[in-house]
Amino acid sequence: MPQTFAFTLNATDGAARTGVISTPRGEIRTPAFMPVGTAATVKAMMPESVRATGADILLGNTYHLMLRPTAERIARLGGLHKFMNWERPILTDSGGFQVMSLAALRKMTEEGVTFSSHIDGSKHFLSPERSMEIQRLLGSDIVMAFDECPALPATDERVAEAMRLSMRWAERSRDAFGDRPGHALFGIVQGGVTRELREESAEALKAIGFDGYALGGLAVGEGQEAMFGVLDYAPGMLPEDKPRYLMGVGKPDDIVGAVERGIDMMDCVLPSRSGRTGQAWTRRGQVNIKNARHMDDPRPLDEACTCPACRNYSRAYLHHVFKAQEMISGMLLTWHNLHYFQELMQGMREAIAAGRLSAFVAEFHAQRAQGDIEPL
Repeated sequence: MPQTFAFTLNATDGAARTGVISTPRGEIRTPAFMPVGTAATVKAMMPESVRATGADILLGNTYHLMLRPTAERIARLGGLHKFMNWERPILTDSGGFQVMSLAALRKMTEEGVTFSSHIDGSKHFLSPERSMEIQRLLGSDIVMAFDECPALPATDERVAEAMRLSMRWAERSRDAFGDRPGHALFGIVQGGVTRELREESAEALKAIGFDGYALGGLAVGEGQEAMFGVLDYAPGMLPEDKPRYLMGVGKPDDIVGAVERGIDMMDCVLPSRSGRTGQAWTRRGQVNIKNARHMDDPRPLDEACTCPACRNYSRAYLHHVFKAQEMISGMLLTWHNLHYFQELMQGMREAIAAGRLSAFVAEFHAQRAQGDIEPL
């Protein structure tokens, strides 16, 4: 197993790329989708079940873990990998997005952000240095720089102010991260939907030097068309030999469009959150298992899917356990959704390697255009 962090680009197809991120805890095949384990768990899933879907890496959340059970407690108990029984790579976000979302509960200065916990109202302070300390205590393999992410729409002046603050914080994050062999620090490009600001941000981050680069400040209210507009140029501003991570995305068509435009890594709560609310993602789009039309349907969610929910249970059963509010409903639907997302990533990796991504994408959209199959 390698003792350093490295990215190997194996093939390209247009702007799309496929490769491998090597870490001391295992390889991450790209393009990669990272299930979100906000509070040291992917909701409704056992770690071995998450791995069985094909996931190579999970995401943990600095903000939530610093509040409960605290990074210091996790460190005393052996680190996040041991604590949550996931020995493969973990990426932790910096906590910046969650803190910025608190709005009325926070006060921001050049030094950092003072905020009140959403759990008990207790006061906390988060800065680039403290974010790096928390992520070191957690022991994550990929650490994110601390940044400010303003919600869109916002004025160019507000976006530019936030971006430049984030660049100053990025430099402080780099200094505080230090030299940690086998661990990686990613910088985060900000700048909203303004090309000049994105370019300024990318140049600042490249001058500082990071192990990978994320595109932040997207999927925050600007809409898919605007997001794809940024992705048409922003990945090309980043080094070819470093991973490119689009934060907080997203729906299957968002993911496919992002990969087409050169993105290597993504994360989103959507598969697990949808599973807990009765929504299943399939090759033909979204299925609402709450609908009465599934009540007597003996077929699986997706006849081509090999996940346990589709292999072993009918739509009628899934409808029943959801309406009866049985825990297994969220477990089975979440497993299915995560399986579908990972199957989608594997399909794109193979298509890029074979130089046939365009055909794969055309088939993806054609299947979705058919809609869900009609009940018997």
